[in-house]
Amino acid sequence: MIELTIENDVAEVVLNAPQKMNSLDEAALADLGKAYDDAADAKVRALVLRGEGRGFCAGRDISNVTPASDDAYGYLGHTVTPLLKKMSGFPAPTFASAHGACLGVGLGLLVATDVVYIAEDAKIGSPFANLGATLDSGGHWLFTERLGAHRTLDLIYTAELISGADAVASGLFSRAMPADQVLEKTRATAAKVATGATGAFNASKELVAHIRDQRLGLWTAMEEENVAQGDLCKSEDYAEGFQAFQEKRKPNFKG
Repeated sequence: MIELTIENDVAEVVLNAPQKMNSLDEAALADLGKAYDDAADAKVRALVLRGEGRGFCAGRDISNVTPASDDAYGYLGHTVTPLLKKMSGFPAPTFASAHGACLGVGLGLLVATDVVYIAEDAKIGSPFANLGATLDSGGHWLFTERLGAHRTLDLIYTAELISGADAVASGLFSRAMPADQVLEKTRATAAKVATGATGAFNASKELVAHIRDQRLGLWTAMEEENVAQGDLCKSEDYAEGFQAFQEKRKPNFKG
């Protein structure tokens, strides 16, 4: 159900099980991780993640789960979390095209993606109140970070879903647009970024992750930016960018 194609230095990873809203079991998660490994080995310069059918991903595939014997921690701690860490640390800019249901692990996939373009009528939230479970896959962090404690608990307690448009207005994701425009916009942006200074982009990606994770203050973050820039100024892309600017032409970055 996981498909990978690579063209012009851009990988496209597809969740392709529309009959079950791209819900994920352990085998599918393993296949998703392998797709990211293969894309990394191919040294792509950008990656697009998307889902086929009516929704991006409805979360965990629980169709064959027996609650009495379910090892939820094993599924999350030993399978989901390592995958999300791998996705978050992918060595190139990553983009998600999201529509329809983006729930549970599906929401986690978006948390682990650099840039998320989402359909205005997509559905995001915590439906777990209806399952006797709780929000997982980084959802608590994302909601509390962007929405605050009160709004987070409101969504969790009520199991109400918010739209993609509201999610973007609240700062959860990058941009919202009509559903029929999302994939085209995501692909176009990834293709453009793949021709850019991806070494510099990766430096920014690492800085943002560190600032987010460590809650760095302004001046500490600024010093880390200084160090990163100092390293980048020794790169071929840095020299090419400056030279192209001075020569008033489009740069030809090598990544």
